Amino acid sequence: MVDAKGPLIVALDFDSAREALDLVSLLDPETCRVKVGKQLFTREGPAVLKALGDRGFDIFLDLKFHDIPNTVAKACRAAAEQGVWMVNVHASGGSRMMMAAREVLAEYPAPPKLIAVTVLTSMAPEDLFETGSHQSPMERVMLLAELAKRAGMDGVVCSAQEAKLLREQLGADFDLVTPGIRLPEDNMGDQRRVLSPRDALAAGATYLVVGRPITGAADPAGALQNIRSSIEAF
Repeated sequence: MVDAKGPLIVALDFDSAREALDLVSLLDPETCRVKVGKQLFTREGPAVLKALGDRGFDIFLDLKFHDIPNTVAKACRAAAEQGVWMVNVHASGGSRMMMAAREVLAEYPAPPKLIAVTVLTSMAPEDLFETGSHQSPMERVMLLAELAKRAGMDGVVCSAQEAKLLREQLGADFDLVTPGIRLPEDNMGDQRRVLSPRDALAAGATYLVVGRPITGAADPAGALQNIRSSIEAF
């Protein structure tokens, strides 16, 4: 495992801070981290980050910044000042944008991890094609991941299905954050490129973002423990 907290990041895809805090009240911050994305952050703002931090949770702020370099750098500075553990940008914003983010975070003694998004796990080949890309998802992911590493990112967000090749190509010290994690009995939802937690780790993933299999469970703490138990060998 990555550390004592393990590789699991619970996606708090809720409409309100109350729902998110009710869920995390059932979880142990020593056994997982949490992700706050656009849905929750747009409604609740920095206050929800403080509330989660006060409960001891490391926070992945998943806002996927994608703008001109100066704007993205300032957004990353704001995220660092909120004390988040991880923040992300879109690799498709280019190397100048990513390096601007890296440089501003280097000013902090304990900066958040800076991760670049490659290709969203909801995207299939036809989705890429309609945006003008004639690359397969794997080809596009590899191009953007290599660009991200050269720009100084700590890692990338990618599908677990791409983790094996990325790990081979980019080395052991590059974080691979994989959403689209599902248990065999789970509905895929709107994800396309998915793997089980154990298979994702075996393929080389560093962190696993898990949402509905935990947050939609009748017993979220039990679901989290079941996943942890299934991956203890890693």
